[in-house]
Amino acid sequence: MRFMMLMIPKGYEKAAPGTMPDAKAVAAMMKYNESLQKAGVLLALDGLHPPAMGARVSFSGGKPKVTDGPFAEAKEVLGGYWMIQVKTKEEAIEWASRCPASDNEVIEVRQVQEMSDFPADVKEVVGKYPDLQPKRG
Repeated sequence: MRFMMLMIPKGYEKAAPGTMPDAKAVAAMMKYNESLQKAGVLLALDGLHPPAMGARVSFSGGKPKVTDGPFAEAKEVLGGYWMIQVKTKEEAIEWASRCPASDNEVIEVRQVQEMSDFPADVKEVVGKYPDLQPKRG
């Protein structure tokens, strides 16, 4: 099973453009990332620039509307993510629990939808796009 562990740093929604973590925090996180890699569960990871540097595209009435960051209504925003592959949700939670996060950070653990999760009619639609299927092996 694949899971995304989503880092939600409180206050990041108000971070200035170009805000970066300090070297000590990065060093601790790199050791954690290395442990995920050595265990063979890490598929991908990335940190994200602050929302002030981003944009949101909404579709009210079916028409795209672009709003540049920061986003006044945002209460929680993503600071980064890990994609891991483990056997159970409990194992994903265990990995999230080992993260050297600070008091102002929360990690949300969410299972990635697999094709086997969907009903037959959805599988049929997706099956028409074989080049868009994840390559696993």
